[in-house]
Amino acid sequence: MKSSVSILIVDDEQMMRSLLEKILVREGYKILTAENGVEALELLQAQKIDMVISDIKMPRMNGFELLKVLKEEHPDIGVIMMTAYGDTYTVKDALLLGADEYITKPFKSHEISLVVERAYWRLVSIGKVQADSP
Repeated sequence: MKSSVSILIVDDEQMMRSLLEKILVREGYKILTAENGVEALELLQAQKIDMVISDIKMPRMNGFELLKVLKEEHPDIGVIMMTAYGDTYTVKDALLLGADEYITKPFKSHEISLVVERAYWRLVSIGKVQADSP
């Protein structure tokens, strides 16, 4: 069930974290937030996380560095990368490093909902979470 799915939003911009939290809470997900990769990794040690939505450009530890650690230490966590720099190379790099999905900023609320939904169904398909009952 979506209410049992925890999503960690990692972005250095408070406004973006708040916006994503508002959208995804409305969708029924449990939300945690961190302002950089270092803080995200600390939360991962203390909390059960099913999915991470991370910006790429952040201080202390950027999204690519965080993605590498996630795929090495937490390979079952779904990862969605966000970037304001949606050039082909950035997207390709994120996918090659193991991101499940990506989204380019700015985005509309229904676009992030769709991307998260796709990542959610990937988690269901590998048995990491239970699907919502009809």
